[in-house]
Amino acid sequence: MGFVETTDALASRRNVRKYEDRPIPAADLDEILDAARRSPSSRNTQPWDFVVVTERAHLERLATVWRGAGHVASSAATVAFIAPREPAEGMRIEYDLGQATMCLMLAAADLGVGTAHAAVGDQELARELLGFPEDRYCAYLIALGYPADGPLRPVRKLDRRAFDDVVHRERW
Repeated sequence: MGFVETTDALASRRNVRKYEDRPIPAADLDEILDAARRSPSSRNTQPWDFVVVTERAHLERLATVWRGAGHVASSAATVAFIAPREPAEGMRIEYDLGQATMCLMLAAADLGVGTAHAAVGDQELARELLGFPEDRYCAYLIALGYPADGPLRPVRKLDRRAFDDVVHRERW
């Protein structure tokens, strides 16, 4: 397990789209995937499956499933989040997938691995490349790799709305 405090992982996590050319150790990759697997889901349905891609040629093809997924081609690994096409739980699956992606991203940051998400526009190509069944779709891609611009560290100049503008106590 990593030894970074959760608040440090939260403060250090950012979208990383340029990666060093080095693999993520298998044990670290498994730890990152296990964090996603352990994430909570509505009624503990665990509606997801994950397809992990590490082969360079496969990553390069996978990067073409959406115009904004170019960073996938240079990642050390990319995780495809696969979900039921018609979930019994309706829109709750989106919340479940969001929790799983955030758990994965925080576990990665804890290990110094950068992440960036991508949508999937071409579901047929994604299915061809990843081999998931017809009753499923590829919801998201999360690319992973060591940041090319240096290690993750807490973001000092946070581009976020001010705390007091976002947080309301008792009432708006």
